[in-house]
Amino acid sequence: MTTFARYPSLQDRAVLITGGATGIGATLVGAFCEQGARVGFVDIDAAAGHALVATLSGARHAPAFVPADVTDIAELDRSIAALRAHIGPITALLNNAANDRRHQIAETTPQSWDAGIAVNLKHQFFAAKNVLEDMKSAGGGSIVNFGSVSWKLKQGGMPVYTTSKSAVQGLTRSLARDLGPFNIRVNTLVPGWVMTEKQVRLWLDDKGKEDIARGQCLQQPLLPEHIAHMALFLAADDSAMCTAQDFIVDGGWV
Repeated sequence: MTTFARYPSLQDRAVLITGGATGIGATLVGAFCEQGARVGFVDIDAAAGHALVATLSGARHAPAFVPADVTDIAELDRSIAALRAHIGPITALLNNAANDRRHQIAETTPQSWDAGIAVNLKHQFFAAKNVLEDMKSAGGGSIVNFGSVSWKLKQGGMPVYTTSKSAVQGLTRSLARDLGPFNIRVNTLVPGWVMTEKQVRLWLDDKGKEDIARGQCLQQPLLPEHIAHMALFLAADDSAMCTAQDFIVDGGWV
């Protein structure tokens, strides 16, 4: 049986996770709760969020949840303020929320473009801006922005998503420079094709399985817990001198 690392620095740390109700986000919430962190998360799916809280009610610190649409920055700010009241000043932020809906060039409009940028990029900056004073007051913190290997693989069929995710890495490097003097680390966690329930249900067909077998060096499914293990490291003090970096977890595809 594999035993994974425990991070003493994460115990009682206030951690904010966006898009935490399902998929990778839900696994992140569970992983940080298991480490003894005080976890708050937001998600547009209220039912799934409340269900996850009930599932994790026995944790040392049960997670706090506030339903929120992260594309509405005023609503995002209000939700973070509400979570702060429950878990305390936030010193680890995981900008996980995203939507990789497939879409074609011909059907992309100015409105759908802006909506895609809002859900996949814009909120990452404004969530970081919101928790900045918490981290400054604490003497430091960790921001983990979630990217994607999709644009590195020149994946088509979702141009707004891949554009947004490539821009996340630019955002990370910019914030890392500006926030470094405050001992705030900013990194990008770059997942490969993670086998969440949604991915398997909507998009994993025979061709997809062939692509994975051909692309990944490691011939086993990439799972949400693999992403969570890296996220724990990046939020913990063990990664104290890691910033402005891309941490790719993709089974060796890129």
